[in-house]
Amino acid sequence: MKVLTDNFSTYWHGFLGTLWLTLISAVLALALGVLIAGFRVSPVRPLRIFGTGWVTVLRNTPLTLLFFVVVLGLPRFDITLPFFTFAVLALGCYTSAFVCEALRSGINTVPAGQGEAARSLGMTFGQTLGAVVLPQAYRSVVAPLGSVMIALAKNTAIAGSFSVTELLGVYRPLNELGYGIVWTFVWIAAGYLVITLAISLLFDRLERRAAVSR
Repeated sequence: MKVLTDNFSTYWHGFLGTLWLTLISAVLALALGVLIAGFRVSPVRPLRIFGTGWVTVLRNTPLTLLFFVVVLGLPRFDITLPFFTFAVLALGCYTSAFVCEALRSGINTVPAGQGEAARSLGMTFGQTLGAVVLPQAYRSVVAPLGSVMIALAKNTAIAGSFSVTELLGVYRPLNELGYGIVWTFVWIAAGYLVITLAISLLFDRLERRAAVSR
C-alpha cells in the first residue's frame, strides 16, 4: 500500500493517460471501423478491395510494429505530431480492423430482404446501410465490440515504450526509486482492472438495452 500512497500522483497521471488513450483511440477506431465495414459490404469493387486490404494488413500486423511504422515512419514524410497523437493513430487504426469485422458479422445477420426493401423504396446504399442495416446489426455486435474495446484498453500499455504517459510506464520511475516491483505492478494491474471493468459494465448495459428494444 505504501508504494501507492507515496506515489499516488504518479499513478494518477498514468491512469489518466491510459484512460484518455483508450477513449480517444476508441472514437477513432469506431469511426474508421464503421467506414471500413461500409467499404467491405459496398457494391463498389474498389472500395471492397480497399476494405479487405485494410483489415487483412492490420489484423495480421503486430501492434508494436505498427507503432514503429507510425512513430518512426511518418516523421520521414515531415509529419511531426506529439507522441500521444502518434499512439492514438496506431491504436485507432489497428483496432478499427477488429471493429470492422465485428460490424460486418452483425451486418451479415440482417436478412437480405431488408436491404432489398429499402432499395426498392429508392434509398441509396449509404442510406440503406445507415438507416436500415446498421441499426439492426447493432443489437448483435454490442458484446463483440465490448471485447474489442477491452483489448484496446490493454493495448495502450505499448504506448509507454514510445514516450507516452500511461499506466504501465509508471513502474520505471518507481523501480528507480527502489520500490518493490511486485506491489508496483499490483497497483498498475488494479488500474487496468478499473478501466476494463468500467468498459465491461458499459457494454453489458448497452447489450441489455438493445435486447429490450427488440
